[in-house]
Order: sequence, then structure tokens, then C-alpha cells
Amino acid sequence: MTSRERVLAAIRHEQPDRVPVDLGATPSSGISAIAYNNLVNHLGLKNTPTLIYDVVQQLAQPHCNVLDRFGVDVLDIGRTFNSQPTDWKPISMANGSEAFYPKWFSPVVQPDGSFLTYDNDGKRVLSKMPVGATFFDQTYFPYVDGYPDSYEGLDVEMGRIMWARDVHSPWDHAGDDDFWQKLRENTLELRRSTDKALLVVCGCNLFEWGTFLRRMDNFLMDLLCDQYNVEKLLDQLMIRHLATLEKVCNAVGDIVDIIRFGDDLGMTSGPFMDEETYKSLFKPRHKILCDYVKEHSNMHTFIHSCGSISLLIPHLIEAGIEIFNPVQTNSLNMEPAFLKNEFGDSCTFWGGGVETVGTLNNGTPQQVKDQVAERLEIMSKGGGFVFNTVHNILPDVPPQNIIAMFDAVKAFNDR
Repeated sequence: MTSRERVLAAIRHEQPDRVPVDLGATPSSGISAIAYNNLVNHLGLKNTPTLIYDVVQQLAQPHCNVLDRFGVDVLDIGRTFNSQPTDWKPISMANGSEAFYPKWFSPVVQPDGSFLTYDNDGKRVLSKMPVGATFFDQTYFPYVDGYPDSYEGLDVEMGRIMWARDVHSPWDHAGDDDFWQKLRENTLELRRSTDKALLVVCGCNLFEWGTFLRRMDNFLMDLLCDQYNVEKLLDQLMIRHLATLEKVCNAVGDIVDIIRFGDDLGMTSGPFMDEETYKSLFKPRHKILCDYVKEHSNMHTFIHSCGSISLLIPHLIEAGIEIFNPVQTNSLNMEPAFLKNEFGDSCTFWGGGVETVGTLNNGTPQQVKDQVAERLEIMSKGGGFVFNTVHNILPDVPPQNIIAMFDAVKAFNDR
């Protein structure tokens, strides 16, 4: 099978010739720039710069040499942007090693060594990376003191949120006059030049945008105490999401294989909300988004949601979600065997292949191999599985463990 055939077979619940693999096709299945830099140095890969394409999470865009080295089967079409050396500028990461930011990203270093980002007028601090930290934290919440009387200014306020303002490629070019034409042209060329499956990241977050705008504590209270205003906000978000989906489907819906939504719905102890709240506020809107994709494109629907979401998985499947990531198996009722037995015939799990916290960062290479082999044995039967870590590979993961992880996948596939 080609990589694309392999991934699509897994999504169709057919047994592919080998378990498909992802590294870096989404900003929740990638690798910290520090861990990536350590990895390429350990592998002795020359002329392989560390490009931090997701500046909020400080994630590297893996070079094609790395992807080929580990047998990765899927690509994010965003990598077709910022493709020239002049699109990047050198910086020093928290551990002192060299990497590159997109040239448009200019956080301001503070006297204590932390970094801040500011609004265009310089009056608002929008995000902060403390000294020694390896990602930015949101500091500006426009509706923290209450919902607005009018949503005429919503686009402006959404544009101040770090996830939108400092967004990863291709969306950092969304304001370009020829963006949609360029997106299609780039994607056509990528599809012509590779047999890997293609993925587009498209956000369409609902619950999370409520937390970005109102702040987490306030929005969780709103779900119980102010559903009227929650619904008004969600309806405004849906107008914007559907407008974006229309453009995405028109531009690349016939040539991209997977569209990735995001909405962190879970904590380690369970969902952020009860089933009835999800069914009332979010499920109908998730269904509208999924229905639109299925009616106007050939793309499969993928959602990133951290935490314990097994209680919500049946509803998300009914809404039209086909693929779940990152499969946070250290959370309540998210054990691999339970998930595969309960839902394995109805969805694809994209992740859960090894514990990122615990095994991958603190285990020995042999412990990593053992856990990967165990997870593959459970999750890969009958398709419905794409190998990936539980969320992004963290900065403290030793390169030896990353190599051990992929060696274990190769050994399983070569049996």
C-alpha cells in the first residue's frame, strides 16, 4: 500500500499492510522544538534546521528526512507555506539551542528573561512565556467581565487571542490576497509529489473558544448558569466556522484526505460537562460542521480532544466524527483495551500509542518499546488505528526513547 492507501484503509476499518504512523501532521500529534532539535542532533542529520511552525506550543515542523526515517504516512498541507529560508529568523530556545521562528513572530523579551506578545497598539499583553518555559500562556480574555451586548467586535477580539493571532501555517497566511488559490495550488503539488495522506487543520473549536474569550472558570460556570448567552456566542462562532469550512471545502475538499477539528472536552477525571449539556449545546453544532464537510468534500472528520471523553465518544460519533486524537489513555475510562472494545468498530483512534508523560520521557528505551508493542497489539486489530503518541512529544523526551518508539512500530509492522 501507499501511505495514503494505508491511512484510508485504517479509517475504513480495513486491516492495512502495516500500522500507519503520524508525526507532526497536527499541532497535537507533533514534537516540541527542543526534543526535535535533540533528536536531529542525535541522528547526525546535517542541514536540518529546527523550524518552530507552531509558536504558541513551540512545536517543530519535522523535516522530510525525519519523516522518511520513521516511516510517517501523513502530512499537514500547512508545511507548503513558509517554504523559503527567508521566511524564518534565528532564535535561541529555552535550553539555549538554536531554532527558527516565522519571520512575522516577534515576542518581546522582558528584563527577567520572559517573553510577551502585545496587541498592535502595544497596550494589551496577549500572551506570555515565562523564564525557562517552553510554550506561551494566554493572558488576554476579552469577555472576562461579561458577554458583550453586540458581537460586531467579535472578529477583532478573536484576532487578539493567541491561538488565532499567532497561528501556525497555513493560517498565518490566511490574510494574503491569494491565500485560497495558493492553498489549492500548493496542495495539488504536494499530492502530486508524495503518496502520503494529506491533512488540513481547521479548528472550528466551540467549547474552547468560549474558554478563550470568557476564561475557563467563567465559561464553565456559564454552561450551568447562563446557557442563553452561551448559545448566542456559539451561534456567532458557527457563522464564522461555516464560512471558513465553505472556503476550505471549495479550495481543497477534493484533494485533502482528512480535516482536523479541535475542542478539548475532557479533564483526566472526566468531561468538562455532563452528557446533557454536551448534547444540548455542542452536539448539534458539531453535527452541522461534520455534515457540511461530508456534503461538500471527500475529507474524513478528525477531532482533537484531550482528557477523559469516553462518555462523549458515542455522541461525537453520532455527530459525524470519525477519528479521535490524542487518545489520552492515562485518563479515566480511556484505557486502550476498553476504548477498542467499546468503540473500535465505529471510529479510528489516532494516538494513544505510548504515554508521553511517564513512559516516553522517563522510561528506558526498552520500557518504551514494551509499551508501544502492547498498545499496537491492542489497538491495531481490524484497522481503526493510526500510531501516534498521547499528544505532542515533550521537550524532556530523550532522543533514544523517540528512536526506540519508532523502532518498536517498525518491528511490529515487520512481523
